[in-house]
This record gives sequence, C-alpha cells and structure tokens, in this order.
Amino acid sequence: MRYCAAFALIFGSVTIGERSNAVDSVSPYGTFGGDTIRCVINTGNESYGKNGFRTGFSYELLRKFGEHVGAGVEVSVADSHCDYMDSLRSGTVDIMVLPDTCTHSGNEIIFSSELDHTVWAINSEDIAKIKEVNTWIATYTESEDYRKTWMEYHRTVNPLSRIDRQMITSRISPYDKLIKEYAAGLGWDWRMLAAVIYQESKFSINTVSHRGATGLMQVMPSTAEYYGITDLLDPEENIKAGTKHLARLQKMYSDEDMTDFERFKFVLASYNAGEGRIADCRNLAAARNLDCNRWDDILKVIPSMREDATLSEIPLKFGKFNGTETMNYVDNILNIYSVFCEICPA
Repeated sequence: MRYCAAFALIFGSVTIGERSNAVDSVSPYGTFGGDTIRCVINTGNESYGKNGFRTGFSYELLRKFGEHVGAGVEVSVADSHCDYMDSLRSGTVDIMVLPDTCTHSGNEIIFSSELDHTVWAINSEDIAKIKEVNTWIATYTESEDYRKTWMEYHRTVNPLSRIDRQMITSRISPYDKLIKEYAAGLGWDWRMLAAVIYQESKFSINTVSHRGATGLMQVMPSTAEYYGITDLLDPEENIKAGTKHLARLQKMYSDEDMTDFERFKFVLASYNAGEGRIADCRNLAAARNLDCNRWDDILKVIPSMREDATLSEIPLKFGKFNGTETMNYVDNILNIYSVFCEICPA
C-alpha cells in the first residue's frame, strides 16, 4: 500500500562516520535472505536518458543486491505525487532509492552510502539491513562487474547522436542482450527491434504514456495481461510482452500477399494504432481500388480517415482515425533502424 504525503517530511540520516562504521563486516544472507525485498525507485524523470538511465541502473543494482543476499526483489517506480515514506516507516516498503540530495535530518529513516548520485533509504529500526546494504555497496562498487554495469547504463545515451560524429559502436542500449534474444524469436534483425524500443521509450524503463502504456516497449496493461505478463517495469518481461504482441501481428499478416518489407510496415503500424484501425484503412484502400497490401497506398487513404464523409463511404468499425502519429511512427522507426545499422554494423 502506498501513502502520498507532503514531500517536506523529516527524514533520518547518518553521518559519514556512521556510514563508514556500517560497512563493518556482516554476514551475507543474514538480514534479507529468504525474503522478498520490496523496493521503490524515486529518482525522478530520466528525460530519455539525458543523464544516463538512472532508473534502469538502480533497478539492475537492486536485482544484483537481491541475488547477493538470496532474496527475491519486487521493484516499482514511485508515482510523481507520492514519496512512499509512510510505507517505508511501516515496513510495507523495505528499500527506497532516492537522489542523494534527499538525505534530510531526522530519526525515522536511515540512508546508505552514496551510489551513483542516489541513496537507499531504509527504516532506521533496521540497522542490520543498512549495514548489509553498505557492506555490499562498498564491495560491489570496487568490482569489475560494477564498472561494466555502470558503463552499460551511462555510455549508451542517445545513440542517434553518434551518427553526426561518425562513431561506430558495438552497443546501442543497456538491453542489447535481451533485444538480440527476443528479436531472434521474431526473425528480425536485432537493430530493428532496438529501433522500435528507442522510438517507444528511448530505452527508459520508467516511461509511461498518457494512455497508460508502460516501459521499454510501451505495453498497455491489458495487452500484458493477455500475454500473461505482470511486471512491465522488468525490462525482460516488458520486451517479452511487446515481442509476443509483434509476433501475433506478424502472424496475422502472414497469409497476405505482401513482401516481407511491406508486412513489416503493417506490423509496425498495427503495433502503434491497433490492428483494427489498420484493417479499416486497408478496407478503404480496397474500396478505392488501391492495393491494400502496400503501405504507400494506405498512406494515400489515411487523410480521408479523418473526414466525416468517409463514414458514409464504407463501414469503419473503429470510426474516424487521424493517423498522423502512425504514419510518423513507421517512418521514424525505419529511419532509426537505418542509423543503427550505420553506427552498429552487423
């Protein structure tokens, strides 16, 4: 349960000396092990990775910490109007990740050592837990794995900017490994799936649209439920849901007389607008003796989908359709894919 409260709450803090003492040796698996660690990340808007993917980075560190202590981890992102401190105090939330500027004075909340401009807040009664957290932070931040993970989330920002500098890279996002795995299941070049994800979220896991589409592939909760996915913040679960939907759309067009490239454009358009909207567009194209299997012919009829007169021309199951966003969506992804192929040769 979450509790919204005024942000000017009194937080607990520890001095530098107390934090140093908290890194004293403690036995791993002693305080969190066997439990599910309930975490909330409240690091603010990522601005599409302008300063690195801090939410995604914090998510990955929480996951690694859970593995270290032998505990499951449940992570959510804080609502912009909630600070969740009441939940932290009551024990409903175990760890809250905050900007390191939020270590206000007080007695109820204790903070970890700084971790990439963030701190982990824990109920001050759980002193053993903060010691375990600080011990892990002190050890992990000196490891090669930490350096590698930090690079993945801070050196892959805005890959499109590399084209102007003619930079070649082997990495596009922090999620390349997952993208390659799930793109293979679709039979796609992985850079094409990366282009879809970049268009949808700029690789920010905490992106939420005004319609409620969530995460890397901007999956609607109802779509996730249809595919049995429950955690859209989880990068792999989000990509799994998105690619399952893409696979269904791809199969839907498999019997149509289309080239693979045309099929791909219809899949993208359907992912953005919904297959019902695109079916209406195709029916209008057919009624006007245009080729309903060519995207360029669909582009010719989309402007008419905005007009009242079209409703009397043929039945439109989903009504009028502006279509501008969808036309731009397909073009943008094809352009992004082209750039990704240049900066990241196969």
